[in-house]
Amino acid sequence: MNFASDNTAGIAPPILEAIARANDGFALGYGNDATTESVERRLSELFERDVAAFLVPTGTAANALAIAQITPPWGAVLCHAECHLAVDECGAPEFFGGGLKLVGLPGEACKLGAETVATALARGPWGGPHHVTAAALTLTQATEAGTVYRPDEIRSLSEIAHRHGLAVHVDGARFGNALARMNVTPAEATWKAGVDVMSFGATKAGALAAEAVVFFDSRRSAAMSERRKRSGHLVSKHRFLAAQFEAYLTDDLWLALARHANRMADRLAEGLARAGLRPVWPVEANEVFVALPPAADRRLKAAGASYYRWSTSSLPQEGRAPEAADVVRLVTSFATTADEVDRFVAVAADAQALPQSAR
Repeated sequence: MNFASDNTAGIAPPILEAIARANDGFALGYGNDATTESVERRLSELFERDVAAFLVPTGTAANALAIAQITPPWGAVLCHAECHLAVDECGAPEFFGGGLKLVGLPGEACKLGAETVATALARGPWGGPHHVTAAALTLTQATEAGTVYRPDEIRSLSEIAHRHGLAVHVDGARFGNALARMNVTPAEATWKAGVDVMSFGATKAGALAAEAVVFFDSRRSAAMSERRKRSGHLVSKHRFLAAQFEAYLTDDLWLALARHANRMADRLAEGLARAGLRPVWPVEANEVFVALPPAADRRLKAAGASYYRWSTSSLPQEGRAPEAADVVRLVTSFATTADEVDRFVAVAADAQALPQSAR
């Protein structure tokens, strides 16, 4: 019953097979191979326009390099205060951005609201020589709360950002899970809604280590090749990155993997809700957050369940955890089984059935 992260799952079999096939023979290095060229064309087809794409092995590299590309060292990046860039990347965006500043903003369910962003940009102070210059807005799709920005929300935020001269970046580590939940195309969820660059993730969804920095206007990617190389993230045997993406995108495998993970999250949320443990946020991707009483926590841990406690300031008032309970994060993946979900729910339900004094 491993719900700690989608990173704990292995590699999706079609992707692992693609890596093995890429191991046959020889190929030019550093992205000059035929598979990389094929993936670059496929990404343009997927997003319905010519894009500039740069493959890297980690999500932190994708985010940090993308942000550095669109933000000067004296620039500021507006983000949610609990987003991965601000909390879980060890200062990589600031480091690779030459000292750029992340400005964290609040928002329920880890989503930025248009009014919040507009107010921050209106109030300032911004601009030199004494203040940082607001240069970029970054959104996480799906968010750290497992919630999703709909295209109209992205469009509204992008219009505000662009009106103030900011570029818009999306951290799409779980973009597949978000898209699988919405009845829209990749184009409608990105550049058609105003996104300028996205970190398109595959690792959490079933790859070994493969992310793509996708620029929807190639002019913004000038010198990105050098930036990637200088940062140490240009992989010499690049065909192994490309092979993962080629398999990931073939026959919409990426969406099939995401849909399975989302279905397992739905099953988990519905089962826990029946046991009186309702998610504190809407379940819109592959993450479920619940306030877990101590008895349920003890029983689940004793039964071998794995998950993380979650610290957040983004709960709705009605979703605040009872004093004795902790909010925990439960993440499903392409490899999660219905049996795992049902066993987890059964143990939690048994704990919930105990007298109140024993919980």
